[in-house]
This record gives sequence, structure tokens and C-alpha cells, in this order.
Amino acid sequence: MSSPAFRDILPPFPEPPLTIAVSECLTGAPVRYDGGHRASAWPREALEHLYGFRPICPEVGIGLGVPRASIRLVGAPGAPQAVGVEDPSLDVTERLRDYANARLPELDEVDGYIFKARSPSCGLQGVPLHAGPEAPPIPAGRGLFAARIAEARPRLPLEDGENLFDAGALESFVTRTFVHAFWRRTIADGIDAARLVAFHSACKYLVMAHAVPGYRRLGALVSDLSGDLQTITQRYLKTLMDTLATPPTRSSHANVLQHLQGYVKRTLGAEQRRALAASVEAYRLGKRPLEPLLNAIREHLRAAGADYAASQYYLHVPRVARFGDEMPARER
Repeated sequence: MSSPAFRDILPPFPEPPLTIAVSECLTGAPVRYDGGHRASAWPREALEHLYGFRPICPEVGIGLGVPRASIRLVGAPGAPQAVGVEDPSLDVTERLRDYANARLPELDEVDGYIFKARSPSCGLQGVPLHAGPEAPPIPAGRGLFAARIAEARPRLPLEDGENLFDAGALESFVTRTFVHAFWRRTIADGIDAARLVAFHSACKYLVMAHAVPGYRRLGALVSDLSGDLQTITQRYLKTLMDTLATPPTRSSHANVLQHLQGYVKRTLGAEQRRALAASVEAYRLGKRPLEPLLNAIREHLRAAGADYAASQYYLHVPRVARFGDEMPARER
């Protein structure tokens, strides 16, 4: 089976391991304020075969040491300060932001970042925030280091570690990191209209598995490239990563599998078509796992010579989440 035209002008799909940044305490390093770690606060075992980890602890990075006085967020949601719990005169707000700026260049070489949830430096969302020194906390803050990273690298896949115990969120994060790596390699020597269309062609069904509205918006973007290509490319990348942030479901996967069935309907006998359709429906209903079904679809597509469909990134992107499979227990 020959490669479709879009594969001929694209780099190979990225293979594990990718490099991602991780809050250092999640790796088991004793760098928390109390000398502890949070190695069980994310599903590391489900990910370590896919990634090489680049650990970063901003609080140690700004010189607070271990053990150290704990800090918290105080102030308005849009402009909090990171100050000492016991000694409010300890203010590390600007130091955390400056440290984030210092680490930004190396993040050009990573394809994702997993943060320690609810940390005043690293938490992405729901960090305890105090309106004043004596006010009770509300879960409305964002860690100052993480906030600066998110602001400066808005297309980099980011996630709080504990969210990855959810199978859909885990699959979405893994997909985003590998698509991010594929994109970086695609544009390494620049982007032109042909390469953008080729990239979209390769990722078409992967995007559809996450959100059909986003799939349609992306299709509309690449259907008219008569405007400024740089502007279109930036809009495309934002829409792509936003769409892939929507976790797929059994129904959305089944929708894609049904589309792929269309490429083999003329080469399968009636009984084979019925069996394949029944397998897709069984998956949708939660009665069978995804991976064996993907393997069967791949074989049918190869036998049919359906090179366009067989070369879709949907069929090759690494997956770790299996709907219905048990995930590691969340740290309490």
C-alpha cells in the first residue's frame, strides 16, 4: 500500500518517549515545604512508558529550600500574591513569576506540562485563594508559576496531575502532547499552505473523535487559505488544541469508527460487515475495549488498500486510557 500524498510531505508520526515537564514533587523527589513528595497524586505508571520527565520545582528554584515556610495565595482572583502562611511579610510573588520567565526557553523543547494540583505555585485551577489575611479560602486561584507558564505558552498541553485519574482527561492530554510534537516537527522548517492542509488531513479523524464542532471549524479554516497564512495558522493551532482538550467518549469514538467502516464496505463480505458493525456498537455500549477494535479496523483498511484512512493519526496516536478500565487510585 502506497502512502497518501499528505504523508509524503509530513514528518513521521512521533514515537515515545516525548519529553514533558512535571512538578518535581510528583516524581517522588522530597521537595515539598514539609520535606515530602506527592508521587501518588497522578497516574505516573500509566504515563512513564510514553514520556521522559523534566522535573521543575519553582519554590526550590527561587531558593526557599527544604523544609521551608509554607506559602498561600492572598488577594483578588486576577492578581493574587504568594505570601507566607505564618509570616505574611514573606512575599515571593515576583520571584515565582521571574523564575517562570527564566524557564520558558526550555519549554520550547517539551510537549506538555503536568502540575501539582492546588499548589500556590503550580496549581492550574482551584487553588485555595484568600481574599484577605483573615478570610477563608475559596477554590478560585491559580498558582503563580503555572499561571505565567500558561500565559506564555497557551498552546502547550497543560494539566493538573490529579485530573489525569479521569480516563477521558488522560486520553485527551496524551493525544494533545503527541499532536503538539507532530505539529512542532511539521513546522520545524516553516509552514506553507500545502503542509498545513496535509497536517489537517492526517489529523482529521483524530479531531473528529474529540469534538465534531471543532472538526468543522478546522475544516473551514483550511478550506480557504487566501488570507494571511500566519494568521490562519495561529487560529488553526488554537482551535486544534482547544478541540483536543475536549475528552473523547465512547460515542465519539464510535462515530469515527463508523466513518472508517465506509472505506472497507466494498471489500468486506456481508457477514464481515455485520460483524464489524456489531463490534463498533458493542464498544459504544461499553461491552468491549477499543484497542482490539482499532487493530481490526487497521487490518481491514490495509487489506482494502485504503491508504488515506489507514494513515490517519487517529489509528496511530498512543493511547493509555481505556473506557471501563481501572485507573490508579487517587491520592486522598
